[in-house]
Amino acid sequence: MTALVTFGETMLRLSPPRGERLETAREFEVQAGGAESNVAVAAARLGRDAAWFSKLPDSPLGRRVVGELRSHGVGTDGVVWDADHRQGLYYLEHGVAPRPTNVVYDRADAAVTTLETSEIDLDAVRDADVCYTSGITPALSETLRETTADVLAAAQDAGTTTAFDLNYRTKLWEPEAAAEAYRDLFDSIDVLFAAQRDAETVLGREGDAESIARGLAADFGFETVVVTRGADGSLALTDGEVYEQGVYEAETHDAIGTGDAFVGGYLAKHLAGGDVAESLRWAAATASFKRTIEGDVAVVTPEDIERVVADEGDGISR
Repeated sequence: MTALVTFGETMLRLSPPRGERLETAREFEVQAGGAESNVAVAAARLGRDAAWFSKLPDSPLGRRVVGELRSHGVGTDGVVWDADHRQGLYYLEHGVAPRPTNVVYDRADAAVTTLETSEIDLDAVRDADVCYTSGITPALSETLRETTADVLAAAQDAGTTTAFDLNYRTKLWEPEAAAEAYRDLFDSIDVLFAAQRDAETVLGREGDAESIARGLAADFGFETVVVTRGADGSLALTDGEVYEQGVYEAETHDAIGTGDAFVGGYLAKHLAGGDVAESLRWAAATASFKRTIEGDVAVVTPEDIERVVADEGDGISR
């Protein structure tokens, strides 16, 4: 049995050296990155048994993704290999004021967009403690929208806890289309993660984070709702009780993947038997630590997070 199973798209991230523009770059750093695999990496590095599945091209680029995830301890036996489609890419140009960070996606005709339920080993999902995906996955194709619904329903029917992050992306779809897709999935979701801005923009929710969490729980029957508020921290609602958590200060080197690190930290502590307050602390600490690290994934250890939670994160390790 695997504690955590995640599924979704993972791309290769190509970044020119800092201070260089995409249009003049002569070399790129290559790393794997995707919301669901980022969550699996964080959980695996924090001591949980985690696996990720998707559909990848049977090519050096697809194998590059699998190799990187395996290096962090993530199981990839559920990956479906494809001979006819390509590996999704994205290009990241780091900015400094007044030049913004720029992301260019190159994911058309990616293998993952063709992943059908019949290709998946659903027993791996049914046997997991938690199954996680995000709102990016159903946005990628109509096929993936159907597959996402099937996987979450199969997991919940088997007693697996289902977790979902809205993860709204403006470059993938309009708010109205996203809201319709989300609502189709909500009956199969136990734990919802939502940035407050996404709940407002996509779901039309108003009020403070607590009002949003209570409204979502009441309307859709989620067991737990976690609302993130950027620099204002996070809030979780479960069994009618509200828990709040501030952020841990960090010097930001690379903010990409911070939200995924938050979810991975939360689920890792939850799977270790932590209560909601403890899970929120680990979520906040993992997100903070990730901001200091280059790349999409949180290269952390349990000891790192324990030090942050204990407010010992600014010392020197000798």
